[in-house]
Amino acid sequence: MDPTTAGGFSQEEFLEACAELQQPALAGADWQLLVETLGISIYRLLDQKTGLYEYKVFGVLEDCPPALFTEVYMDLEYRKKWDQFVKELYEKECDGKTVVYWEVKYPFPMSNRDYVYVRERRDLDAEGRRVYVVLAQSTSASSFPEKRGVIRVQTYKQSLAIESDGKKGSKVFMDYFDNPGGQIPSWLINWAAKNGVPNFLKDLVKACQAYPKKT
Repeated sequence: MDPTTAGGFSQEEFLEACAELQQPALAGADWQLLVETLGISIYRLLDQKTGLYEYKVFGVLEDCPPALFTEVYMDLEYRKKWDQFVKELYEKECDGKTVVYWEVKYPFPMSNRDYVYVRERRDLDAEGRRVYVVLAQSTSASSFPEKRGVIRVQTYKQSLAIESDGKKGSKVFMDYFDNPGGQIPSWLINWAAKNGVPNFLKDLVKACQAYPKKT
């Protein structure tokens, strides 16, 4: 099922993310280990068509149970309080589907980027283990016209799978690709991959520990 037209994802896409959480699918392609830090390993694969990279992230986040991690990740209002790179973020019903608008702050003198995407969460049973899967993909929606001075990201796709690490933390898999458009220095792309993702996950763990709805 194509989420850009139907507003949903196929069960197979959820199962693929769930399977990769158990067994990383890095064989058969030129995946490169980019960095290992804070219990997180990040791999990248060059997309020949765009010259950009797809990334896969594997690791364990301690002291952040999977149910809480997923709830905090899905809570857009709360993210605006802890994610310093959020300029604007909200959901809106559009053409029978829930669409997310997200503007990201970029360092001066570069233009901010914004995303319009659909997302869906499903909780799966994998041989008795609870696995939380969230999929997201860019979409087009007339209710979100492009802004002057902000570059619209036309291609964005992410999958996230989380389960218990057997203790008090979460075992995490993430696959993502986006084409931010414009001219972005290679140093910034490398910094974002090597530092931005681990820092985002570290901030998310802190956000989990401070979550006001935490029980």
